[in-house]
Amino acid sequence: MKGIVCEQVEKLALKELPEPVPVPGHAIIRIRRIGICGTDLHAYKGNQPFFSYPRILGHELAGIVEQIDPDASGLKAGDQVSVMPYLHCGSCIACRRGKTNCCTDMKVLGVHIDGGMKEKLAVPVTHLVKTEGLTLDQTAIIEPLAIGAHAVRRSGLRSGDKALVIGGGPIGLGVMSFAQYAGAEVIVMDINEERLAFSRSWTGGAHTVNTLDRPLEQLAAIIGGDLPTVVFDATGSAKSMTDSFGFAAHGGTLVFVGLVKSDIVFNDPEFHRRELTLMASRNATKEDFDTVLEAVRSGRIDADAYITHRSSLDDMIGQFESWLKPESKVIKAMVEL
Repeated sequence: MKGIVCEQVEKLALKELPEPVPVPGHAIIRIRRIGICGTDLHAYKGNQPFFSYPRILGHELAGIVEQIDPDASGLKAGDQVSVMPYLHCGSCIACRRGKTNCCTDMKVLGVHIDGGMKEKLAVPVTHLVKTEGLTLDQTAIIEPLAIGAHAVRRSGLRSGDKALVIGGGPIGLGVMSFAQYAGAEVIVMDINEERLAFSRSWTGGAHTVNTLDRPLEQLAAIIGGDLPTVVFDATGSAKSMTDSFGFAAHGGTLVFVGLVKSDIVFNDPEFHRRELTLMASRNATKEDFDTVLEAVRSGRIDADAYITHRSSLDDMIGQFESWLKPESKVIKAMVEL
């Protein structure tokens, strides 16, 4: 079977790979869609934590069950599924407390172990979500949207809160959607005017702030002199994450959704003065996948708007570099098999 291997920094190769071997408790999935995300782009550029080369990328996956134990989890051959790519141990302190998303021995497909950028993949049946009634495109975007759903759930955001989402990329878009569903008034901040325009369209008219143009003044004008009670940083930028401490209201919450291979430094007196709550949000759980599945099925998420670029597996390497460039205007690139 064919697959794409990230052999080293800035080097992808289309190769013939061995077929997956059926093992108890696993299903063989024929991969039909692969979403490209910031993790893949950072790995390609050498900026992804927890990563080693060579590695098969790909963790935003939609596929069809090809082979499975007929008694496993109510699934059967021919079912369309989304893949939960976070393989947890089930026995560590995090898993025992239901926080499987931050297992102490976490293995994420396409990061710690080889992922799904290939024609077939063996996946534990416990990590498959049946997506009957959805399209392949809708199925493939469940995972990145679940990251946003998890961040919002973890934040404790309440109806009426003023929520600032920093970063108008695909993860930020998910945060915006689920913050709105929770009843928050959403404000979006980015340095790119085109992404701000896309965010306004995506959210149905959320307030937007250009980070480069007196952001504190703009926030105060929107909120009436106050600052947001919940701030989500979905940029993966050390500078943005450092600056984000200054955007949260006294008594507010700051959630780092994006991940950066760097140290983040903040001023402790100011942090204490505001009595801020700082959170990391990592991956997602089955509960978050179910939340997104319901949102997509009900029509609240528009997959056609979310996916802006497409490629076949054979042509992806030739297009991958261009997806890194701001002028390409990529929101979500999708590989079709």
